[in-house]
Amino acid sequence: AEDEIAAFEREIKQFWASFKSIYGSEQVSQTVALRDSCKESIKALTEKCSQKLKEEDLMIDKIKEYKNEILQQNKLISENEENLTEVKSNINHEEEQIKSLMDDIQELKEELMKKKEIIASKNQATKERVEQLCKSKALFEEHLGLEIRRIHDEQLQFIFRHIDHKDPEKPYTFTLLINEQGDYEVTSHSPPLDCIAEFQQKVRETNNFSAFIANIRKAFTELSYK
Repeated sequence: AEDEIAAFEREIKQFWASFKSIYGSEQVSQTVALRDSCKESIKALTEKCSQKLKEEDLMIDKIKEYKNEILQQNKLISENEENLTEVKSNINHEEEQIKSLMDDIQELKEELMKKKEIIASKNQATKERVEQLCKSKALFEEHLGLEIRRIHDEQLQFIFRHIDHKDPEKPYTFTLLINEQGDYEVTSHSPPLDCIAEFQQKVRETNNFSAFIANIRKAFTELSYK
């Protein structure tokens, strides 16, 4: 645009030189005024074009800046989408783990409840058998000279007297409990008896407790004569 304006000005000057040689001064003055007006118009147009070009350059720079910002935003969005996908995957994995853990906890609760029921049942059975033994206390004391004491850990201590004819008050004892399996178990005996394991096994098989007591007393008696 500036080259065209310069060429236009040269043409104007050439025209002016040719015109002066042909027409008079008055006509020249009018032509000069027209020329000056034309120059002013050209100058204004040039400034306007120049301003327009600057504005367009600024606009292009702004568009490039916006474009770069959009590219950066798209990159961030892409990264966020990848992170979001990873987070969702982790959440799903954690939810599966929590569900598996809850299932395990529920299974353990059910197993614990069953064990509690079994233990409660065994405890009740043990309590009933201990009570039954205590009810038999008077009978054993009367016929066998036996004293029964309840000691620690729900154990019963059986004390026989009138066995040693030389020392009727000498005690012969053994301690009994009912174990977790619900079986009779002798935990101690004094003086020691070699046959106690045999008697213990037999009472577990027959559940004849009276015969068990009688056999132990008989073994203590035989031991007193040795």
